[in-house]
Amino acid sequence: MKTIRPAVAASLLALALPMSALAATATDAAAGTAASAPADNVIAINDIRRGSMVTVQGTVERILDTDEFRLTDGTGSIRVDVGYPNFVPVSEGERVTVRGFVDRDLIKEIYAREIVHANGSIARLDRRPG
Repeated sequence: MKTIRPAVAASLLALALPMSALAATATDAAAGTAASAPADNVIAINDIRRGSMVTVQGTVERILDTDEFRLTDGTGSIRVDVGYPNFVPVSEGERVTVRGFVDRDLIKEIYAREIVHANGSIARLDRRPG
């Protein structure tokens, strides 16, 4: 059995989805249905706090790179990172819901775990260590 270093364990814990989100994702996957974010769980981009799990809705303002885009919602905008080995699964002007972790860096950025498109389809994002 391998021993996990405390720093690695803390990073894994910080990036983990809450258990309720995992259960909902597993249920949706088993049922083959798409889930949209409940309105009461969606927060404004301007209200995002560092180090938290968030669900935000907005419009893709600009594709920044193969794995990053800028999302805007009227209160502000934020960079969304879909992470290697993923490619941006959205188009400019598209309205989406993003669920993910907000980093603790000086410039706020969401590390997306899933993106829900307006048609209800869900892009679940795999994050592999590089």
